[in-house]
Amino acid sequence: MSAPTTQPFAGPGLRAIREAHLRISPHIEQTPIMISDALDELAGALLFFKCENLQLSGSFKIRGAANAVLSLSEAEAARGVVTHSSGNHGAALALAAKMRGIRAWVVMPRNAPKVKIRAVEAYGGEITFCEPTLAAREAAAAELLRRTGAVMIHPYDDDRVIAGQGTAALELLEEIPDLDVVCAPVSGGGLLSGTAIAAKSLRPEIAVVGCEPANADDAARSLASGRIEPAATTVTIADGLRATLAPRTFAILRERVDRIALVAEDEILRSMRLLTEHLKCVVEPSGAVSASPALHRQLGVEGLRIGIIVSGGNLDPEVMAAQ
Repeated sequence: MSAPTTQPFAGPGLRAIREAHLRISPHIEQTPIMISDALDELAGALLFFKCENLQLSGSFKIRGAANAVLSLSEAEAARGVVTHSSGNHGAALALAAKMRGIRAWVVMPRNAPKVKIRAVEAYGGEITFCEPTLAAREAAAAELLRRTGAVMIHPYDDDRVIAGQGTAALELLEEIPDLDVVCAPVSGGGLLSGTAIAAKSLRPEIAVVGCEPANADDAARSLASGRIEPAATTVTIADGLRATLAPRTFAILRERVDRIALVAEDEILRSMRLLTEHLKCVVEPSGAVSASPALHRQLGVEGLRIGIIVSGGNLDPEVMAAQ
Protein backbone atom coordinates (compact mmCIF):
# COMPACT_ATOMS: atom_id res chain seq x y z
CA MET A 1 0.00 0.00 0.00
CA SER A 2 1.26 3.49 -0.78
CA ALA A 3 2.49 5.56 2.13
CA PRO A 4 0.44 8.71 2.69
CA THR A 5 2.04 12.07 2.17
CA THR A 6 2.69 14.26 5.18
CA GLN A 7 3.03 17.99 5.67
CA PRO A 8 5.07 19.75 2.99
CA PHE A 9 8.65 20.87 3.54
CA ALA A 10 9.87 24.16 2.12
CA GLY A 11 13.46 22.91 1.82
CA PRO A 12 16.54 25.13 1.69
CA GLY A 13 16.55 28.16 -0.58
CA LEU A 14 19.17 29.59 -2.93
CA ARG A 15 20.71 31.54 -0.05
CA ALA A 16 21.33 28.30 1.88
CA ILE A 17 22.90 26.74 -1.23
CA ARG A 18 25.20 29.76 -1.68
CA GLU A 19 26.17 29.60 2.01
CA ALA A 20 26.86 25.88 1.63
CA HIS A 21 29.08 26.62 -1.36
CA LEU A 22 31.13 29.11 0.63
CA ARG A 23 31.41 26.63 3.49
CA ILE A 24 32.53 23.60 1.49
CA SER A 25 34.50 25.17 -1.38
CA PRO A 26 37.85 25.13 0.45
CA HIS A 27 37.45 21.40 1.07
CA ILE A 28 36.17 19.95 -2.23
CA GLU A 29 36.82 20.10 -5.96
CA GLN A 30 35.07 22.47 -8.35
CA THR A 31 34.56 19.74 -10.90
CA PRO A 32 35.01 20.35 -14.63
CA ILE A 33 32.23 20.73 -17.18
CA MET A 34 33.05 18.56 -20.19
CA ILE A 35 31.71 18.63 -23.74
CA SER A 36 31.91 16.24 -26.69
CA ASP A 37 31.05 16.95 -30.32
CA ALA A 38 30.36 13.25 -30.87
CA LEU A 39 27.89 13.07 -27.99
CA ASP A 40 26.24 16.32 -29.12
CA GLU A 41 25.71 14.80 -32.54
CA LEU A 42 24.29 11.63 -31.03
CA ALA A 43 21.87 13.59 -28.84
CA GLY A 44 21.02 16.24 -31.42
CA ALA A 45 21.62 18.83 -28.71
CA LEU A 46 24.43 20.67 -26.93
CA LEU A 47 25.40 18.69 -23.83
CA PHE A 48 27.34 20.03 -20.86
CA PHE A 49 28.48 17.33 -18.44
CA LYS A 50 29.11 18.42 -14.83
CA CYS A 51 31.58 15.70 -13.87
CA GLU A 52 30.92 14.89 -10.23
CA ASN A 53 32.47 11.49 -10.96
CA LEU A 54 35.75 13.40 -10.59
CA GLN A 55 34.75 14.83 -7.19
CA LEU A 56 36.46 13.92 -3.91
CA SER A 57 35.24 10.50 -2.72
CA GLY A 58 34.17 9.80 -6.31
CA SER A 59 30.73 11.40 -6.22
CA PHE A 60 28.66 14.52 -5.57
CA LYS A 61 27.85 13.16 -2.10
CA ILE A 62 30.82 14.93 -0.48
CA ARG A 63 29.02 18.22 -1.10
CA GLY A 64 26.08 17.42 1.14
CA ALA A 65 28.11 15.44 3.67
CA ALA A 66 30.71 18.19 4.04
CA ASN A 67 28.06 20.88 4.42
CA ALA A 68 26.28 18.89 7.11
CA VAL A 69 29.43 17.99 9.04
CA LEU A 70 30.93 21.49 8.81
CA SER A 71 27.61 22.95 10.02
CA LEU A 72 27.73 20.99 13.29
CA SER A 73 28.50 22.80 16.52
CA GLU A 74 31.63 21.77 18.37
CA ALA A 75 29.53 19.87 20.91
CA GLU A 76 27.64 18.02 18.18
CA ALA A 77 30.79 17.21 16.22
CA ALA A 78 32.46 15.75 19.32
CA ARG A 79 29.73 13.06 19.40
CA GLY A 80 30.58 11.82 15.90
CA VAL A 81 28.15 11.11 13.06
CA VAL A 82 26.03 8.17 11.89
CA THR A 83 24.42 7.39 8.55
CA HIS A 84 23.12 4.55 6.42
CA SER A 85 24.16 4.31 2.79
CA SER A 86 24.53 2.02 -0.19
CA GLY A 87 28.03 3.43 -0.53
CA ASN A 88 28.67 6.90 -1.90
CA HIS A 89 27.11 8.89 0.95
CA GLY A 90 28.83 6.65 3.46
CA ALA A 91 32.22 7.26 1.87
CA ALA A 92 31.55 10.98 1.65
CA LEU A 93 30.46 11.22 5.27
CA ALA A 94 33.51 9.26 6.40
CA LEU A 95 35.73 11.66 4.44
CA ALA A 96 33.93 14.74 5.76
CA ALA A 97 34.26 13.40 9.30
CA LYS A 98 37.95 12.75 8.73
CA MET A 99 38.36 16.36 7.55
CA ARG A 100 36.90 17.52 10.86
CA GLY A 101 38.70 14.92 12.97
CA ILE A 102 35.61 13.13 14.26
CA ARG A 103 34.28 9.56 14.13
CA ALA A 104 31.81 8.28 11.52
CA TRP A 105 29.67 5.14 11.79
CA VAL A 106 28.17 3.90 8.52
CA VAL A 107 25.46 1.26 8.07
CA MET A 108 25.78 -0.50 4.70
CA PRO A 109 23.84 -3.34 3.07
CA ARG A 110 25.72 -6.62 2.83
CA ASN A 111 25.52 -6.52 -0.97
CA ALA A 112 27.04 -3.04 -1.31
CA PRO A 113 29.67 -2.82 -4.07
CA LYS A 114 33.10 -3.77 -2.78
CA VAL A 115 34.65 -0.63 -4.25
CA LYS A 116 32.31 1.46 -2.07
CA ILE A 117 32.97 -0.63 1.04
CA ARG A 118 36.70 -0.14 0.53
CA ALA A 119 36.20 3.62 0.13
CA VAL A 120 34.33 3.93 3.44
CA GLU A 121 37.06 1.94 5.17
CA ALA A 122 39.82 3.99 3.54
CA TYR A 123 38.36 7.22 4.92
CA GLY A 124 38.12 5.77 8.42
CA GLY A 125 34.41 5.03 8.53
CA GLU A 126 33.32 2.28 10.94
CA ILE A 127 30.98 -0.04 9.01
CA THR A 128 28.00 -2.00 10.33
CA PHE A 129 26.53 -4.36 7.74
CA CYS A 130 22.83 -5.12 7.49
CA GLU A 131 20.32 -6.81 5.23
CA PRO A 132 19.71 -5.00 1.92
CA THR A 133 16.42 -3.35 2.86
CA LEU A 134 15.62 0.22 3.89
CA ALA A 135 13.98 -1.03 7.08
CA ALA A 136 17.13 -2.93 8.06
CA ARG A 137 19.32 0.09 7.32
CA GLU A 138 17.15 2.40 9.40
CA ALA A 139 16.98 -0.05 12.30
CA ALA A 140 20.75 -0.53 12.37
CA ALA A 141 21.32 3.23 12.22
CA ALA A 142 18.85 3.77 15.08
CA GLU A 143 20.73 1.22 17.20
CA LEU A 144 24.05 2.95 16.47
CA LEU A 145 22.56 6.30 17.45
CA ARG A 146 21.32 4.81 20.71
CA ARG A 147 24.67 3.17 21.45
CA THR A 148 27.02 5.99 20.44
CA GLY A 149 25.04 9.18 21.03
CA ALA A 150 26.26 10.42 17.65
CA VAL A 151 24.46 12.81 15.29
CA MET A 152 22.45 11.39 12.39
CA ILE A 153 23.36 12.73 8.93
CA HIS A 154 20.67 11.30 6.67
CA PRO A 155 21.72 10.63 3.05
CA TYR A 156 19.02 12.97 1.68
CA ASP A 157 16.31 13.81 4.22
CA ASP A 158 18.24 16.79 5.61
CA ASP A 159 18.20 20.43 4.48
CA ARG A 160 21.96 20.75 5.05
CA VAL A 161 22.59 17.79 2.76
CA ILE A 162 20.16 19.06 0.11
CA ALA A 163 21.78 22.51 0.15
CA GLY A 164 25.21 20.97 -0.27
CA GLN A 165 24.06 18.84 -3.20
CA GLY A 166 22.59 21.95 -4.83
CA THR A 167 26.05 23.47 -5.13
CA ALA A 168 26.82 21.26 -8.16
CA ALA A 169 23.97 22.86 -10.14
CA LEU A 170 24.99 26.27 -8.79
CA GLU A 171 28.47 25.84 -10.27
CA LEU A 172 27.04 24.46 -13.51
CA LEU A 173 24.68 27.39 -14.07
CA GLU A 174 27.19 30.00 -13.02
CA GLU A 175 29.52 28.69 -15.73
CA ILE A 176 26.84 27.88 -18.35
CA PRO A 177 23.98 30.27 -17.46
CA ASP A 178 21.80 29.82 -20.56
CA LEU A 179 20.89 26.15 -20.19
CA ASP A 180 17.43 25.09 -21.36
CA VAL A 181 17.34 21.81 -19.43
CA VAL A 182 19.18 20.31 -16.47
CA CYS A 183 19.20 16.55 -15.81
CA ALA A 184 20.10 14.82 -12.55
CA PRO A 185 19.54 11.29 -11.27
CA VAL A 186 16.96 10.62 -8.57
CA SER A 187 16.95 8.07 -5.77
CA GLY A 188 16.12 9.49 -2.35
CA GLY A 189 15.92 12.87 -4.03
CA GLY A 190 18.64 14.90 -2.29
CA LEU A 191 20.62 15.72 -5.43
CA LEU A 192 17.54 16.33 -7.58
CA SER A 193 15.99 18.52 -4.86
CA GLY A 194 19.12 20.65 -4.53
CA THR A 195 19.49 20.80 -8.30
CA ALA A 196 15.87 21.88 -8.79
CA ILE A 197 16.06 24.57 -6.10
CA ALA A 198 19.28 26.02 -7.51
CA ALA A 199 18.23 25.78 -11.15
CA LYS A 200 14.72 27.21 -10.79
CA SER A 201 16.00 30.01 -8.53
CA LEU A 202 18.71 31.06 -10.97
CA ARG A 203 16.75 30.42 -14.18
CA PRO A 204 12.99 30.03 -13.62
CA GLU A 205 12.32 28.99 -17.23
CA ILE A 206 14.72 26.04 -17.13
CA ALA A 207 13.26 22.51 -17.34
CA VAL A 208 14.42 20.20 -14.54
CA VAL A 209 14.41 16.50 -15.42
CA GLY A 210 14.91 13.70 -12.92
CA CYS A 211 16.44 10.57 -14.42
CA GLU A 212 15.64 7.18 -12.91
CA PRO A 213 16.15 3.50 -13.78
CA ALA A 214 12.95 1.94 -15.09
CA ASN A 215 13.71 -0.92 -12.68
CA ALA A 216 13.67 1.52 -9.73
CA ASP A 217 10.86 3.85 -10.76
CA ASP A 218 9.38 4.82 -7.41
CA ALA A 219 10.02 8.56 -7.90
CA ALA A 220 8.16 8.51 -11.21
CA ARG A 221 5.29 6.58 -9.64
CA SER A 222 5.24 8.91 -6.63
CA LEU A 223 4.98 12.08 -8.71
CA ALA A 224 2.31 10.47 -10.89
CA SER A 225 0.18 9.33 -7.93
CA GLY A 226 0.72 12.32 -5.67
CA ARG A 227 1.94 10.20 -2.76
CA ILE A 228 5.20 8.46 -1.83
CA GLU A 229 5.28 5.03 -3.45
CA PRO A 230 7.36 2.08 -2.21
CA ALA A 231 10.58 0.97 -3.84
CA ALA A 232 10.35 -1.32 -6.85
CA THR A 233 11.02 -5.01 -6.33
CA THR A 234 13.11 -5.33 -9.51
CA VAL A 235 16.91 -5.07 -9.59
CA THR A 236 18.94 -2.35 -11.27
CA ILE A 237 22.65 -2.10 -11.98
CA ALA A 238 22.45 1.50 -10.74
CA ASP A 239 23.06 0.50 -7.11
CA GLY A 240 23.11 4.12 -5.93
CA LEU A 241 19.53 4.75 -7.09
CA ARG A 242 17.56 2.24 -5.03
CA ALA A 243 16.33 4.47 -2.18
CA THR A 244 12.83 5.90 -1.89
CA LEU A 245 11.81 9.53 -1.52
CA ALA A 246 11.34 11.15 1.88
CA PRO A 247 8.45 13.56 2.56
CA ARG A 248 10.93 16.45 2.44
CA THR A 249 12.37 15.58 -0.99
CA PHE A 250 9.00 14.50 -2.37
CA ALA A 251 7.52 17.92 -1.58
CA ILE A 252 10.42 19.71 -3.28
CA LEU A 253 10.27 17.52 -6.40
CA ARG A 254 6.50 17.98 -6.73
CA GLU A 255 6.97 21.74 -6.71
CA ARG A 256 10.08 22.14 -8.85
CA VAL A 257 10.72 19.11 -11.11
CA ASP A 258 9.14 19.12 -14.57
CA ARG A 259 9.33 15.42 -15.35
CA ILE A 260 10.98 12.08 -14.58
CA ALA A 261 12.63 10.18 -17.46
CA LEU A 262 12.96 6.42 -17.07
CA VAL A 263 16.02 4.56 -18.32
CA ALA A 264 16.27 0.85 -19.26
CA GLU A 265 19.17 -1.27 -18.01
CA ASP A 266 20.71 -1.69 -21.48
CA GLU A 267 20.53 2.07 -21.97
CA ILE A 268 22.43 2.62 -18.72
CA LEU A 269 25.22 0.29 -19.87
CA ARG A 270 25.39 1.90 -23.31
CA SER A 271 25.52 5.37 -21.77
CA MET A 272 28.37 4.32 -19.48
CA ARG A 273 30.35 3.11 -22.46
CA LEU A 274 29.64 6.29 -24.46
CA LEU A 275 30.74 8.54 -21.59
CA THR A 276 33.88 6.50 -21.00
CA GLU A 277 34.75 6.55 -24.69
CA HIS A 278 34.10 10.23 -25.37
CA LEU A 279 34.78 11.94 -22.03
CA LYS A 280 37.70 9.64 -21.19
CA CYS A 281 36.69 9.16 -17.58
CA VAL A 282 35.09 6.46 -15.45
CA VAL A 283 31.35 6.76 -14.78
CA GLU A 284 29.39 4.40 -12.54
CA PRO A 285 25.91 3.17 -13.57
CA SER A 286 24.09 5.67 -11.35
CA GLY A 287 26.14 8.48 -12.88
CA ALA A 288 25.28 7.42 -16.41
CA VAL A 289 21.52 7.42 -15.73
CA SER A 290 21.36 11.23 -15.91
CA ALA A 291 22.98 11.26 -19.37
CA SER A 292 20.93 8.45 -20.87
CA PRO A 293 17.66 10.28 -21.67
CA ALA A 294 19.53 12.90 -23.70
CA LEU A 295 21.85 10.40 -25.37
CA HIS A 296 18.87 8.24 -26.36
CA ARG A 297 16.75 11.24 -27.45
CA GLN A 298 13.99 10.55 -24.95
CA LEU A 299 13.45 14.17 -23.95
CA GLY A 300 12.31 15.79 -27.20
CA VAL A 301 14.73 18.67 -26.68
CA GLU A 302 16.83 18.41 -29.82
CA GLY A 303 18.70 21.62 -30.58
CA LEU A 304 18.62 22.83 -26.95
CA ARG A 305 21.35 23.27 -24.34
CA ILE A 306 21.29 20.51 -21.73
CA GLY A 307 23.23 20.39 -18.47
CA ILE A 308 23.84 16.88 -17.14
CA ILE A 309 25.07 16.14 -13.62
CA VAL A 310 27.19 12.99 -13.84
CA SER A 311 26.79 11.99 -10.23
CA GLY A 312 29.56 9.47 -9.55
CA GLY A 313 32.44 7.34 -10.74
CA ASN A 314 32.79 4.62 -8.11
CA LEU A 315 32.62 1.72 -10.52
CA ASP A 316 32.98 -1.83 -9.23
CA PRO A 317 35.21 -3.62 -11.81
CA GLU A 318 33.92 -7.05 -10.75
CA VAL A 319 30.33 -6.06 -11.47
CA MET A 320 31.12 -4.61 -14.87
CA ALA A 321 33.23 -7.60 -15.87
CA ALA A 322 30.13 -9.74 -15.48
CA GLN A 323 28.04 -7.61 -17.84
